[in-house]
Amino acid sequence: MKNFIEEVTWRGMLHDVMPGTEEHLMEQMRVAYVGIDPTADSLHIGHLVGVMLLKHFQLSGHKPLALVGGATGMIGDPSGKSNERNLLDEPTLRHNQEAIKGQLSRFLDFTSDAANAAELVNNYDWMKNFSFLDFIRDVGKHITVNYMMAKDSVKKRLSSEAAEGMSFTEFTYQLVQGYDFLHLYREKHCTLQMGGSDQWGNITTGTELVRRIASGKAYALTCPLITKADGTKFGKSEGGNIWLDSARTSPYKFYQYWLNTSDVDAEKYIKIFTFLSKEEIEVLTEKHKEAPHLRLLQKRLAEETTVMVHSAEDLENAIKASNILFGNSTSDDLKQLDEATFLDVFDGVPQAEISRNEIEAGINIVDVLNEKTGFLKSNGEARRALTANSISLNREKVTEEFILSSKDLINNQFVLLQSGKKNYFVVRVV
Repeated sequence: MKNFIEEVTWRGMLHDVMPGTEEHLMEQMRVAYVGIDPTADSLHIGHLVGVMLLKHFQLSGHKPLALVGGATGMIGDPSGKSNERNLLDEPTLRHNQEAIKGQLSRFLDFTSDAANAAELVNNYDWMKNFSFLDFIRDVGKHITVNYMMAKDSVKKRLSSEAAEGMSFTEFTYQLVQGYDFLHLYREKHCTLQMGGSDQWGNITTGTELVRRIASGKAYALTCPLITKADGTKFGKSEGGNIWLDSARTSPYKFYQYWLNTSDVDAEKYIKIFTFLSKEEIEVLTEKHKEAPHLRLLQKRLAEETTVMVHSAEDLENAIKASNILFGNSTSDDLKQLDEATFLDVFDGVPQAEISRNEIEAGINIVDVLNEKTGFLKSNGEARRALTANSISLNREKVTEEFILSSKDLINNQFVLLQSGKKNYFVVRVV
């Protein structure tokens, strides 16, 4: 049995913990759960902290439960939000649940015969037949309105600064989440709930229900909400969330997100989002401080997270794709990129379209550079650049005699033009 509290403390993953939790966990194998919002069919990296908590819990010899909030997903958690969320129907929730379980399986052992094998549970399964009258009689009477109003998540939404008030539906959220803890305490011997620091109020409502209704003792643990040193939101890029599903966020973009973290953030994130040991991280951090320009922390962080979420092959492809812009890549490297990765790599690069018929007939490079794309301003400029040997097509230098044809297409669809070292232009064949 490893000391779970000690592990998450040095990793910077502990915000609040109820007194006695460490001793409770060191006595024997325990069961803990983390709630996961099922409003999409993929997790994003904002969910990763909770998933890492569950993984460390399992590695410490305990049993993790991942609770997909099918019922609470139908209500909406007021914590830290200014508006209610859209409510989901049951088929959508079931689809999302299966997709999320597939992603969690990369982290948690659900299938072994070990006593601490992980389980996936859905609170919709025990809430769907719970009538409103039964709920307010059996659960609601044990928690006072005064107790519920004292929670920070409720106070913020009811404060004079809040643009909108709070519906009764959202107000009851903490009771429903609290009942989840009570149910898992009774059915799964679960004695610990973990979550983000904004969940403390909801979690302690659960420990209170366990105490008042089941005369039991339950515990709460929260991790800090992950922030970025520059004040921007963690887990977001210009295109939105960084998802774990490669169809939503390509492995290349995923890799780039971690690679582009600041030194301050990389030093923090490598403890939270990898399973590297304390000794490995300390050595790596010292090396990084000696030569920060090499970005050793960022590279290792990006490598570890990409392999963990995707695969070693995806990491290799992401590194190749990164080298297209920043390294000595070749035409063959370019042609190995799939369409999604190619578009990700050259996101924001100017583009023009040329018809497939024209490409099949063959187009002189001077016409490609000026008349067909506008990449260069005149035929004269195009000829001067070609004479100066500063034009590349798909990473290979070309001369004024070059004719662009179908055999030059990347993925039978793209051509990459380059003037000098940094001026790129994408031709899309339509």
